[in-house]
Amino acid sequence: MYKVCIFDLDGTIADTVESIAYIGNQVLQEFGLLALPVENYNFYAGDGADELVRRMLEATPNGNKVDYDQVRKVYRQRFAQNPFYHVKPFAGIIEMLEALKKEGIKIAVLSNKPHEAAIDVVAKIFGDKMFHKVQGQTERIPRKPSPVGALALATAFGVEPEECLYCGDTDTDMDTGKAAGMYTIGVTWGFRPRQELLEHHADQIVDTPEEILKIVQDN
Repeated sequence: MYKVCIFDLDGTIADTVESIAYIGNQVLQEFGLLALPVENYNFYAGDGADELVRRMLEATPNGNKVDYDQVRKVYRQRFAQNPFYHVKPFAGIIEMLEALKKEGIKIAVLSNKPHEAAIDVVAKIFGDKMFHKVQGQTERIPRKPSPVGALALATAFGVEPEECLYCGDTDTDMDTGKAAGMYTIGVTWGFRPRQELLEHHADQIVDTPEEILKIVQDN
């Protein structure tokens, strides 16, 4: 029986690609570089802001001619100034989360965002009462796909890893859940295609949030 459901943030419960692309392209243009298509950012995001910036620079012409650390610094500054541009929950997510709580499931977020930023973003989008716990990256909790954050959440809830569902939209998420010994659910409405989730051995792949609730109810 599952007792905890852990969710990735960007691309899983929150539709953030337009926000990420808006800031990313703004920064590229500040450095005299070409903006990139919004849909490209589906493949740049998911592994933290530093990796996002690295991928942006690799993808845009002459990106290798600017200072990575300076671009990274400016990206973080611009994102902090305007983190919620067109950010919204995916359709059906709020209803699914509320239904999970009614089933007695503890729900949590595990994000590669810095911890305080993760808390702020979740509170802005969902309020500060929706999730039982929110965990971002800290000195103690390394970036996914390290399983440390997922296992820390299981410990905090007093459950075993096999009593947890881990839901995400990328290879990083599937690798995280697998490494933690949790049942992994890949969602198809996020950043990455179904094939990536299959190749990283998602235990189950879902096309709607309602299917996550059904997995809980059927176990």
